[in-house]
Order: sequence, then structure tokens, then C-alpha cells
Amino acid sequence: MGILLALFTVYLFITETLCGPHEKRLLNDLLDPYNTLERPVANESEPLQLNLALMLMQIIDVNEKDQLLVTNMWLRLEWNDVNLRWNHSDYGGVKDLRIPPHKIWKPDLLMYNSADEGFDSTYQTNIVVNSNGSCLYIPPGIFKSTCKIDITWFPFDDQKCDMKFGSWTYDGFQLDLQLHDDAGGDLSGFVTNGEWDLLDLQAQRSLKNYACCPNPYVDVTFTLYIRRRTIYYLVNLIMPSVTLAVMAMLGFTLPSDCGEKMTLGVTVLLSLTFFLNMVCETMPPASELPLIGTYFNCIMFMVASSVVSTIMILNYHHRNADTHVMSKWVKLVLLVWMPYIMCMTRPNREDSPSKQEKKSTASSIHHLPDLEFRAKSSRSLLANVLDLDDDLRSSTRSYPGARSQVAPMPEHVVEQQQQHSTVIHRGGGNASQMAAASCLGPHRELSLILKELRTITDKLRKEEEDEEITNDWKFAAMVVDRMCLYIFTFFTVAATIAVLMSAPHVIVT
Repeated sequence: MGILLALFTVYLFITETLCGPHEKRLLNDLLDPYNTLERPVANESEPLQLNLALMLMQIIDVNEKDQLLVTNMWLRLEWNDVNLRWNHSDYGGVKDLRIPPHKIWKPDLLMYNSADEGFDSTYQTNIVVNSNGSCLYIPPGIFKSTCKIDITWFPFDDQKCDMKFGSWTYDGFQLDLQLHDDAGGDLSGFVTNGEWDLLDLQAQRSLKNYACCPNPYVDVTFTLYIRRRTIYYLVNLIMPSVTLAVMAMLGFTLPSDCGEKMTLGVTVLLSLTFFLNMVCETMPPASELPLIGTYFNCIMFMVASSVVSTIMILNYHHRNADTHVMSKWVKLVLLVWMPYIMCMTRPNREDSPSKQEKKSTASSIHHLPDLEFRAKSSRSLLANVLDLDDDLRSSTRSYPGARSQVAPMPEHVVEQQQQHSTVIHRGGGNASQMAAASCLGPHRELSLILKELRTITDKLRKEEEDEEITNDWKFAAMVVDRMCLYIFTFFTVAATIAVLMSAPHVIVT
């Protein structure tokens, strides 16, 4: 058994050694008379049939700015070469050969819409040739093709990119380009992309006439339907812009005295400008405005309007009675109608007991009558001021200067009294006249006190009126602030919902 095994091994070795020259002889017999410029057909009046298929491996990049599609694909070309046929039994059972593409005829198939620097980006692999003349050529390559990017619904967009293949010099009467198995597209080895989802791959054969040539040319167009994954843009663009818009709206809740309303609005406006520049860098310089660009413009308009509204609110807040007068229609709109519509109540307004008591006291002092008040009140104003009893009032009714207890005496009366007192002192009048003149001094002081009281009361009343006008302007600023908060909140929510509802799809993970 050992001897038989050894003899069998030697026989196999001798057989393999004898098979080596067959492939070399076959290559010499096939390639020596072969002309690479000859179209390999039995009848030159008939076209050579070329079957084309495409195996998509990966979508590498979709460049929206340059409108390019970069893919990794394998082309599958099959044709029959009548000059490469042999009987495998005559050549030691050799049934197939691997021949470099430059040694035999191969179709000049190119991508018509290629954007590669070398135009043909395929790797020149060997061609597998069978004994019946069939040739199989599968060149891989990184294909860079032009693609019209529609940015209308960015980032909720679907794109359709075409890759058009055809012979560059052979027309339809010389090369008949057909789809392999009526499918053309193979996705068995496809690797998913992080930004794009592949929806479908379709192929279509067409016949077209060009202005350069009289005969029609056959081409096969592969169409990729892809959809953008939107979760990245939702997290990194839309959500920050919505957050900034909410911050701009919350700026209306800040008090006008804090001094940060304008700073917040301007900061939010600059942040939105930064995000808009990020979107513009990825978009091609076209006249179409993407959906997210429209949204950013709306939000930016809202934030800019909020800054202008904040300026108006601060202007209202810092107005006073010395610089501005509130007109009747402003009072009616901002102090009556708008607070009622927005359910705003003004605290400490005409209901405060202290304010009512203070106002009634000031008005009673200012409009104090002369004799009527003395007759009706139990205590006189002088008694209230000097903490005296009303007996003094009754004891001093007999002389003419008693009226000065409740009201300041007229100036001409005071002058006459002074002159009369001087005459009495100089002329040496009687004792009764001297006593009456001596009583006029305290009443004059009391009249001056009442005059000062009236001046103080007028000043207090004016300060209260000015303070009330200032408070009216501040409340008007609060009303405008609340109104802007409602308006801009509604605008932001409506713009966000409109953008999401108008998009073809919202979330693609």
C-alpha cells in the first residue's frame, strides 16, 4: 500500500507538470493574432451585446455645496468575444483565463456625468475569459458624479441622484447596452451611511440622439433615491434655535429695572446669526431658500423684533411727567383695554386705604373754606396744628383778625394792620388800641403757617400726581411687555409647527 501511494503521488506530480504549458500555449494562440482594436463580432453588421450591472457598496458622501455624489461601486460587464474561443480539451482542460484589460478588446464604457479628475475612476482588474468566449469584467471604483441637490426641504429632504453609463464611441448599431437580468442594481453588499438612508436603486435603459453624431447612443441610468437622517440636525440646529427663541421670549418676563433685557436680546440675536452661518456654509449658493433657512429667518425676525420691542418698553418704563404726557387713547388702550384682554390687574390702584386717606386729607386742606368750615367742624385748623382747644376760637371772635385762624389774611389787610399798629405806637393811643394791636401779632404768624401748609400740600399733591403719571407709564410698559410675550410665543410656536408639518418627514434615525 505504501508503494501504491507513492506511485500515485508521483503520477499526480507528473500530471500537474505536464499541464503548465497548456495555458501558456493557449495564451500564445489567442493573443498573438489578436487585435485589441477589432470589435469582436462574427458579423460586423450586427451590434455586440453588452450586459451591464451595478453593485453599490457604499454612499461615501453627498456634497450639497458642490452638488456631488461620491459612491463606492463595482461595475459588472459581460460580453462575448468570438476571437477568444477555444476547445478546452485541446489545451489540457483549461476552461478560463485571466487577461489584463489592455491585452484584449473591452468596451469604452464611461460615466457620462462623472466629476472625477481622471473622469474614469475604475481600477483596471483582469478580465475573466471562458472557453466559449464570454468575458466577465468587474472593475471597482470610487465614483464621483454630479447630482442636482434640491435643498428646498433641507434637512427633511429626499434626493434623487442619477449615474449615467454608456459607450463613448460605439453607437447603438455597434454596441447594444442591456441591463443584466433586467435588474441592474445589486445591494447585497451595501454598507449603510450615517447621514443618508438608501430608499431604492433603479436602472433604466434609454436610446438618445446627440447633436454631435447622427446615430443614437444607448445608455443605462442608475437612479439612487436617498433620504437624509434628520436626528443630527434636530439635535444640533433646530433644538438650539428653538431654545434661543424661548430665551428671547423669556426676556419679556424680566423686570425693566434689571438692566439685562437688551443684553439678552442682542446675545440671542448674535447666536442665531451664528447658526444661520453654519447652515449657509453647507448649502450651495443658489436662489432656493431651504426650509431650515426659512425657519431661522423667521426666528431671527422674531428676535430682532423683540429687541425693538424691548427698546420701546424701556422707553415707556423710564418716562415721567416732566418729559411726556400720556394721551387719552394711550390710556384707553394700554391702561384699560389691553390689561382687561390679558387679564392683568393693577395692584394698589384706588383701593389702598392709606392712599385714599392721604388724598382726602390733602384735598380737605387745600379746599378748606373760611367760615363754613369754622362753623361745621368741631376743631379749627389752627387748633389741629397748634394743638389748641376751640375756646381760643370762641374767645377771639370779637376782633377782626379772627378770620386769619383758618385762612391767610389778605396782604392789604396785613399792611393796614401794620400801619395801624405803627400809628398807635407813634401817637400814643389809648390802652384798648394798644391791646388790639398786640393781639394782631400771633394771628399774623398763624396766617403765615397756614400759607406754608398750603405750599407743602400743593407740593405733595403735585408729587403724587407726578408719581401717578410715572406709575401709569411703568404699567403701560408692563402691558406692552406682556403683550409682546404672548405675541412672540404664539409666533414661535406657530413657526415651529408650520416647519415640522410642511416637511415631507420629520425624524429619520
